[in-house]
Amino acid sequence: MKRLLPLLPVAVIVPFLSSSAFATTGYFMHAYSVKSQGNAGTSIANFQDSLTIASNPAGLSLVGKRLDAGVTLFAPDREAEIVGNMAGANGQYDGNSRKYFLIPEFGYSHPINDQLTAGIAVYGNGGMNTNYKNNPYAAFANTGSAGINLNQLFVSPAVSWEYAENQSVALAANILYQRFQAKGFDGDVFGSVSTDQSKLSHGGHDDSTGVGARIGWSAKVNDKLTVGATYSSKIDASRFKKYEGLFAERGDFDVPENYGVGLNYQVTPALSVAADYQRINYSDVDSVGNGLGQLFSGNLFGTQNGPGFGWDDINVYKVSATYQASPKLTLRAGYSYNDQPVQADQTFLNILAPGVVQDHLSVGATWNIDQNQEVSIAYTHALEETVKGENSVAAFGGGEANLTMSQNILGVSYGVKF
Repeated sequence: MKRLLPLLPVAVIVPFLSSSAFATTGYFMHAYSVKSQGNAGTSIANFQDSLTIASNPAGLSLVGKRLDAGVTLFAPDREAEIVGNMAGANGQYDGNSRKYFLIPEFGYSHPINDQLTAGIAVYGNGGMNTNYKNNPYAAFANTGSAGINLNQLFVSPAVSWEYAENQSVALAANILYQRFQAKGFDGDVFGSVSTDQSKLSHGGHDDSTGVGARIGWSAKVNDKLTVGATYSSKIDASRFKKYEGLFAERGDFDVPENYGVGLNYQVTPALSVAADYQRINYSDVDSVGNGLGQLFSGNLFGTQNGPGFGWDDINVYKVSATYQASPKLTLRAGYSYNDQPVQADQTFLNILAPGVVQDHLSVGATWNIDQNQEVSIAYTHALEETVKGENSVAAFGGGEANLTMSQNILGVSYGVKF
């Protein structure tokens, strides 16, 4: 670790803390490196760089000694509509006061001996960001603009052990730092259903930390087939104390457990195909999984069983192809689909977190500058998705809230092999 830590400069970490976050597969990233973005996130058995730590750290045993750094430009389009509301909230609402976000990534892997490889990765989860200049909750005694911002930074040291020929197991620590801000919904109407109106909104930025673990396994079955599996534990994070009146369990906001399996098949010497399955258990985190209907059971915002965003657990399916077009050029393409986390009766509060996209189309390429250096690029388009509310504003004057989102994602990275 003494050799790895100098490679983790402040210049790498600071952008994570200053960049607003976004939502893809719920609020997880659909891919954790630029190369993986080009393959729509297939990375559980498709090992291409040191950022494999974020997906399946067992891939460290196969990527060799290398350093990777990149940045992703993210452009989400989030909109909301309220119709049929008796309190006067009807209207079209644009949540794009900020349109562009830069998200960096960093990874390093270092073989220790013939069996052990160590590494470290710094990356961000998806997160959530909205900013509505025209407050969709203004009819409920709220003033100013409305929105939330969630950033999640992970620092993940890892070690992989090749315990048998072409078979590896690995362990990575998920060291979490997250930051949150909310504004625009602390008026008397929402305050009357909160345990603490002063800690419901407009608390400024608040910080939270936690530690979890990710384990991984990979096996090269034969010259053509590689398989992998990964599991990441739930991270029990410290509370957002400035938002004890908003999130369930007095400001608690944990990171849900997730796991998956994948395979990569070498069809020809130049062409490989990969497929991943991932499960994200959002419902295990009360502040995310509890629905707004908790209010009807007497559970106020901020209580042990208080309301959250009402997100369901989701399954994520990914497929991709990688083609070695020439000794210098590698081409990638992929498609991913995830279940809808936001249900039709939960759209009203999710105006703040409209993570409703489901389909991602990706393309990418890597150019080998020389035998040691490479540059990669990837573009992903998340198709526009709309979730129309059904009995979604019952507690606040009736009517429906409808959510729409699409996304464009452009990433560029540089890798060097030692």
